[in-house]
Amino acid sequence: MASHRKSRTPGTRVAGIRTPALATAALTSVALLSQTADAAPSDDDRPSLEEVEKKVDDLYRQAESATEKYNAVKEKTTKQRKRVDTLLDDVAKRTQTLNEAREELGSFAAAQYRTGAGVPDTATFLLADSPQDFFDRDQLMDRMTGRQKAAVDDYVTQQSETMEKRKEATESLATLTESQDDLKTAKATVQKKLSTARELMSKLTAEEKARLAAAEEKKREEAVRKAAELARQQAEQQEAEEEARRQQQAESGPSGTSDSSGSSGSSGSTSTTPSTSADSSYAAKAEKALAFARAQIGKPYVWGATGPDSYDCSGLTQGAWKAAGVSLPRTTYDQVEAGTTVAVSQAQPGDLVFFYDDITHVGVYIGNGMMIHAPKPGTYVREESIFYDGESSIHSVVRPA
Repeated sequence: MASHRKSRTPGTRVAGIRTPALATAALTSVALLSQTADAAPSDDDRPSLEEVEKKVDDLYRQAESATEKYNAVKEKTTKQRKRVDTLLDDVAKRTQTLNEAREELGSFAAAQYRTGAGVPDTATFLLADSPQDFFDRDQLMDRMTGRQKAAVDDYVTQQSETMEKRKEATESLATLTESQDDLKTAKATVQKKLSTARELMSKLTAEEKARLAAAEEKKREEAVRKAAELARQQAEQQEAEEEARRQQQAESGPSGTSDSSGSSGSSGSTSTTPSTSADSSYAAKAEKALAFARAQIGKPYVWGATGPDSYDCSGLTQGAWKAAGVSLPRTTYDQVEAGTTVAVSQAQPGDLVFFYDDITHVGVYIGNGMMIHAPKPGTYVREESIFYDGESSIHSVVRPA
């Protein structure tokens, strides 16, 4: 998808040429006059406002991409931590069972001691690293009762399973540690991008900030115009569909007004009910999702946040559809796969609108070319045109549920 941002026009550069002093001075004078005439860089060689705007936009985009990667790693880390906890609990239970089996064998040893028989063999068993090897000796196994043999078998089995689970837990802990390191790296990347963007913005003069605000307002007005155009197209399409239905009903009406009306109405109902039912079911869920999203308007964007006091873009959409009883994945990369893709012109309230080639932003469509989304750091959840960053920025529209 082509970029919607205007790239910087390269400035004039003079290549370094070895010349005598006089020629060098002449070339320098020409270069200075050329720079003065073109009014290119300022005295302190500060970047142009257009450069700063593009750089800041790019940094926010990169930060949002890094945020989604952070979200993915965080989700993975959370799952791994739960797995490790489960494994450690399992190991603890197995260790307890193993100790109980050991105690039962100890009771057999004590009984042998009291009767004065087999003390050396029992003591050797309790100190052995591999009990099964010891009990494989025919002379000792022959002297054991069925209950004692069962106890030995149980002990050996429990010991083997416990060792295997301990190994599994150790490997999972290593994987968890690696994921936690990835999480720290992703977090540092986001913070660095945002810090650089804030630094660039802080260097703008009041006049430059005013110009930037004016440019943003002009961009917003164009986005609103595009949203109104989409709303008009959707209204015309809906009216055409309704007119077609009315015409179909009018054509089938006279033949079904008498005794065939029941069967005629029934057959017509049969052909339209599934679609109508599906639409109404989705609309009911979408209404709940939109009610949740509207209730979050005004809350700040915070990267990695999932509510209730702040959100990032995918955290908001996930929370909105969760309120409708639909579980969405955490990241934009996964959410875009969690439904049916539809054309922008077919978008319905509740649909998810994804942005950019790398699918790093998402909002909830509310109708008439508008959406509710958490835009970027420093902003708040708000209603905005889906064309807020240009038509080319729209990646796809997905209908969940």
